Formats: sequence, structure tokens, C-alpha cells
Amino acid sequence: MDGSDLRFGIGLTGGAAETAQQARWLEELGYDYLSSGEHYMRGNPPGPTHTALPLLAVAAGATQRIRIASTIVLAPFYHPTILAKLATTLDIASGGRLTLGIGVGGEYPVEFKAAGLNVRQRGRRTNECLEALRLLWTEDHVSYQGRHFKLDDVTLLPRPTQQPHPPVWVSGRRDAAMSRAARYGDGWMPYFYDPPRYRDSVEKIEGFASDAGRSLDDFHWAYFPYISIHDSVEQAADVATRALGGRYLRSGGFADIVHRYCILGPVEMCVARLQEYIDAGARHIIFSVACDREDRERHVETIAKEIIPQLKG
Repeated sequence: MDGSDLRFGIGLTGGAAETAQQARWLEELGYDYLSSGEHYMRGNPPGPTHTALPLLAVAAGATQRIRIASTIVLAPFYHPTILAKLATTLDIASGGRLTLGIGVGGEYPVEFKAAGLNVRQRGRRTNECLEALRLLWTEDHVSYQGRHFKLDDVTLLPRPTQQPHPPVWVSGRRDAAMSRAARYGDGWMPYFYDPPRYRDSVEKIEGFASDAGRSLDDFHWAYFPYISIHDSVEQAADVATRALGGRYLRSGGFADIVHRYCILGPVEMCVARLQEYIDAGARHIIFSVACDREDRERHVETIAKEIIPQLKG
């Protein structure tokens, strides 16, 4: 392949007050996507967090072409009627530029407790939410009976700009998430994978879809890599371990995870590693920078100006 079908994006790296300015900058740099994730209470004591859809709405209003993607929305926290309406409004307001990435969370059980949710029910709640979302986006007088959600004669208007609805990318790492992507998703976006595991996940999802009698002709194969660009792999790994260990509230043993799953080192090594994911099937790559705050701008520009052109070349 010549790389013309590859699409690249990056997560917002500034504070919430800088969203509009940064969104315009990312569009000027030529990214295909800008993204934002969310948490409600990341640990205790918690780090500062925001919710994804309001930030993406600000970014959409500040830009004209770049797609906006949630990486990810925590689906268990939403009633399907509310999530369908929020996503539809954002899709219309952005001119049909929304990609709705969803996940189940669970890294921080404290945020589920804070919202009055049972963290053990997050997978089932998400499956029901996604099943109901498709009905709410495409049908009138929707009735739905699940274990967690019940709908009785619900019609949401207007419809999304993208038809039949904004693409839904399912994130995760385990077989349950792959099955969810095959049954309810329009794309797959795992994280903390090496290339062989990514290739294996593609094969598993194809198997799940075949069992369900579903075609994946229009399915989006995405990947969410953490990247640390430095003169050596060792330096890049040290920086990424410090940045991500704090984010995931882990220290011991996290360096092994970083070495195995993150994109590390100088530009040429990063390009070579990313090409392995592309060869494994990834076509949409949404970066998250794993670096010190003062080095984020350099990372964003280096990816746009030096890494992406080589991969598309």
C-alpha cells in the first residue's frame, strides 16, 4: 500500500482553556483527527480531568476540516438517550466530523463509586448502551428492554449529519472488547498493544464478526499509541515511564510495559515501529504524547512534520 489510506490524529495536549487555540494549530499542522479522552475522578487523591465531548465541541467550533474523536468516552457513565443526543448535537454542529470512541474504563474504580455505578457492571452497561444507541440514531418510537436501560417510545430528532450515524470506535484490550467492536462498533482502537497482538486482534474481530454474520467492509482499524521521541530509546522510555506511570498510578514494573508497547526513540525508530502496526492492519493512528509538559509542542510538531510524511510517503 502507498499510505494514501492512512489517517493520523493526536490528542489535545494543553489545558481546557487552550482548546480552541490548540485545535486550530493541529488543523494547520495537517492532522486528520484531534482527540480528547475523559475521566471523572482519576485516583484518590485525583489528578485534574475533563470530559471529552464538551472539549471536542469547543475544538469543532474553532476548526473547519479536522475530524474530532473521543479517545475515549466512558460509555458506562451515560444513559443511551443522553449519549445519543449529545453525540448527535456535536455531529450536526461540527458538520459531520465526529468519531465517537468508547470504552468501559475500570482503571479507577473510585470514579465509578463517585457516580453511584458498580464498576463490575461496566461491560454489560456499555453493550446495552451501544445497542440502544444504534436504535435511537436510526429509528422512531424506540422501545428497548435491557438489564440496565429501558426505553419506551423514544424518538430523537434531528438525526445526525453522518448517516446512519457517527462512526463508533470501540477501545479496549481484551476479547470482550473485541467482541463488542465486532457486534456494535464501526471500528477498533486498542491501546498498549505490540504489533503481533494488534494483528491477532484483527483476526479475532474478523472471527467474531463472521460468527455474527456481519461484514467488516467499512470497518475502521485504528490504534492509539503512546509516543516519546528522544535521541535514544532509553531516554524516551525513562520519560514515558515517568509520564505514564503517574497517569496510570503505577510505578514498579511499568518500564517493561513502556518498552513493549510504546513508540520510543529517535524519529527513524519511531517510523519503523509504527510501520509494523500499519503492516499489522492499523489504518487510523491517534497519537498520545508521553513526555514532559514543556516538551509536548515539540512532539506534536515532530510527528506532523517528520513522522507522518514518511509513513504516508
